Amino acid sequence: MNVVGTVESLWRYPVKSMRGEQLESAFAGFSGIYGDRIYAFHDAGAPAGFPYLTGREREQMLLFRPQFRNAERARKPDNQDEAEALPPGVTPVYADTDDLMVDVQTPDGASLAIDDPALIHLLSEGLRERHQLRLTRSQRSLTDCRPVSLFSTQTVDDLADDLGIALDKRRFRANIYLDLGSSEGFAEDRFVGQTLRIGDKVLLAILERDPRCKMITLDPDTAEPNPEVIKRIAREHNGKAGIYAAILAEGTIRPGDRVCLLN
Repeated sequence: MNVVGTVESLWRYPVKSMRGEQLESAFAGFSGIYGDRIYAFHDAGAPAGFPYLTGREREQMLLFRPQFRNAERARKPDNQDEAEALPPGVTPVYADTDDLMVDVQTPDGASLAIDDPALIHLLSEGLRERHQLRLTRSQRSLTDCRPVSLFSTQTVDDLADDLGIALDKRRFRANIYLDLGSSEGFAEDRFVGQTLRIGDKVLLAILERDPRCKMITLDPDTAEPNPEVIKRIAREHNGKAGIYAAILAEGTIRPGDRVCLLN
C-alpha cells in the first residue's frame, strides 16, 4: 500500500448545477456522497439521455446557493453507526425526503424552498419555451457519469500556471480534492484502473478520466465564462481533467485523511 497524498477538502452539490458546499466530513456511499446532487430540474427541452437543466444552458444557476434545512440530518445516514457495527457492515438507510429538504438562496438574496414554483419561474427566465422545468428528487446522486469525482490541487495549479491566471478549484466541481504533495499536475490520471483507500475504510475504484464541458469555464462566484480553460484542456489533455470513481466500501471521509494506492 503506497501513500500518495491526503484529502485536501470535501464538497457536495445538493442541487445539480447550483453552488456547492464544503464539508467537514462526508459519508461516501455506493450511490455517491451523501446529499450530493439529490435534487435536479428536469428539462423537457434537454436530450432524453441527459434530461436536466444545468449551467451549460443557464449559467446563472451557479449563483443559486442551496442549503439543507436540517444540516445535522443531512450530514450522514441516521443509522450509519449501527449499520456499520452489524457484520460484515450493512448499507445504511438514507433519510426521507422531508429530512433532506433544501432551501435555495437566490442571487438577489431571497430564500425559496426547493419545491417553490417561484424558483422554477426564476430558473426559466431567458430560456426558450421548449425548456419546461420540473423538480426531480433522487436518493442517489444525479451525477453526469459516475458516483464520485476527484481532482488534485496540483492540477488546478498546473492549469493556472499554463493559462497565466488565478483559477478557483471550485470551477471543477469535484467531490474530493486531493493534495498529492510534490506530484505534477494531472498525476491523478495514473490512478485510473486502480483502487484507492481513503482513511481507514473507504475504497474507491478509479474508473476513468473526467471528460470536461462548459461548466469548468464558468467562474464559481460570477458565472462569467472563460473559454480558454476548456480550450487548453482540450488541446493539451484530450478534453479530460480529474478522475471518476465508484465506491467499493462505504464509510466516512474527512479532510486530512491519507490517500493510499493499493498494490
